[in-house]
Amino acid sequence: MKKKAVFIINLVSGTSDKASVPELINKYIDRDKFDHQTVITQYAGHATEIANRAKADGTDVVVAVGGDGTVNEVARAIVHSDTALGIMPCGSGNGLARHLLLPMNLRRSIDIINECQIRDLDYGVINGYPFFCTCGMGFDAFVSMKFAEAGKRGPITYVENVLREGLKYKPETYILQDENGTIKYKAFLISCANASQYGNNAYIAPQASMSDGLLDVIIMEPFDVIEAPQISIDMFNKTLNKNSKIKTFRCRKLHVHRSKPGVIHYDGDPVMTGEDIDIELKPKGVKMIINPFADRNVRKPNVIQNATADLFNEINVVREDITKQGRHIHEELTKIIQRRFGQ
Repeated sequence: MKKKAVFIINLVSGTSDKASVPELINKYIDRDKFDHQTVITQYAGHATEIANRAKADGTDVVVAVGGDGTVNEVARAIVHSDTALGIMPCGSGNGLARHLLLPMNLRRSIDIINECQIRDLDYGVINGYPFFCTCGMGFDAFVSMKFAEAGKRGPITYVENVLREGLKYKPETYILQDENGTIKYKAFLISCANASQYGNNAYIAPQASMSDGLLDVIIMEPFDVIEAPQISIDMFNKTLNKNSKIKTFRCRKLHVHRSKPGVIHYDGDPVMTGEDIDIELKPKGVKMIINPFADRNVRKPNVIQNATADLFNEINVVREDITKQGRHIHEELTKIIQRRFGQ
């Protein structure tokens, strides 16, 4: 018996033109396995409405065609149901798809959907908002808000915001309570990860798993301008957990109290909330199509990752040189940022 599939396409996600995606789907979907239809979203939240209707109609697979925001909109509608999530990644970061080792090539991503191997995986909830990759507060939520306000997408915009805002961001004090007790931290950011990365192979939680029933909590302690480049390099090298400014632990539930309301993010989408934040993992609460060939994939270096790593390596060289002199650190780093990105 054929499966029913609905492809939900967000034409405005990411930076690439998706006008040809419906034709690509029609050409390469396995018609012996699927009866399918494609629907294009018209406004924010529309993907959730479409996915809800598909679930109610008994659809077997709903495919999010877009970035992590589109994936979140679709996935939140089908949690704890028999409808599975498929992903055709074409957003700015594609964090969840990259964690799952799904191909970034859209033609090959249809091949994975045709294989239709489904697993029950974990997801999380922060103050009532479902997330499937990461959520957090502090600097990463602040950058998510800046990114949303920027009016243009893409990893360069994200990196530019990180570099421009990072040196002047003020850490906050947080009280964290989980099943093992309570602890107080002054932190640059706190991230709770169900999957390993933000996107574009920037690994905030290199050891995170979507099937272990636990959240990976990452606390980034305050750091100075000398230490900033190494933290960034470690993130792209999947060694952030070894950095001395990073504290990590795992839990099922986490309550966070901070001194004032502020922004949080769920899968990169920012939202304002109060002083108290509750995060909880929902074990095996969502069905997802996985890549059965993931172990055979040879992952090629990401162009943006390499360019960003080159930038931070250059910063690091300058840092080491001017540290010996003990002066002008901030000015020299600012010059590099201006030369690479402009002001």
